[in-house]
Amino acid sequence: MPKTPRTERRGLSLDSAGLQVRAADEDGTRRGFTGHAAVFNSRTAIGNPLTWGFYEEIAPGAFTKTISEGDARMLVDHDTRLVVSRVSAGSLRLAQDQVGLAVDADLDDRLSYVSDLIVNLDNRNVTGMSFGFRVVKDDWESVAVETSEGDLEAELRIIREVQLFEVSAVTFPAYEDTTAALRSVGVALAARGDDAAFDRRAAYRPELNDFRREPEPVSASTRDDDATQPGETTGGRQAMRMEALAARFRLAR
Repeated sequence: MPKTPRTERRGLSLDSAGLQVRAADEDGTRRGFTGHAAVFNSRTAIGNPLTWGFYEEIAPGAFTKTISEGDARMLVDHDTRLVVSRVSAGSLRLAQDQVGLAVDADLDDRLSYVSDLIVNLDNRNVTGMSFGFRVVKDDWESVAVETSEGDLEAELRIIREVQLFEVSAVTFPAYEDTTAALRSVGVALAARGDDAAFDRRAAYRPELNDFRREPEPVSASTRDDDATQPGETTGGRQAMRMEALAARFRLAR
């Protein structure tokens, strides 16, 4: 039985994302936020590529369709209660440039959490960007990795097209803990649907087998206790909630 695809997340550090708070307009009523939520052709290790993980790159043009058809939001720490801006409202502008997915958002400080975000950006308490997405098309290939023990083989996942749900200014831009890395690998393998690829990695990390299961059904409503709190890593509950949001807001596929 095919598995329901789950939402994935990737993040960039402050240096890579290039976050900046734009000065207010001449009338002093609007400030802005610019940065990159994703970088093209930058190879990233997801988990341990030599055993249970893989390398990953985002190909130029991966956001073309979703930008033209979607209605992404900008959030704070992936929390859907903390909406900063939105494409359909004209307050969020997304584009692809030579670097990657460029974000240009208005900051309305009449919202208390936006005022907090501005201060946290100025003080470098919020140090990166992340985006929530679903892979529409990807390719996998073998690559040679030079190590002290000689060349070893690993897999490279090239993301060709995504469905973008949201971009976020985040406190923790890179999920480096093992639990989050396992989830990233598990979700990608579930979307790939290759049992042999699962088996190879599960030999090192049996926890990956949990991602072979169908997610539980979820309604389109969002409960307060489902909202992601700042600093919370990705998990099954959040993934299922994003699936519901995709249906609720009819985001482009």
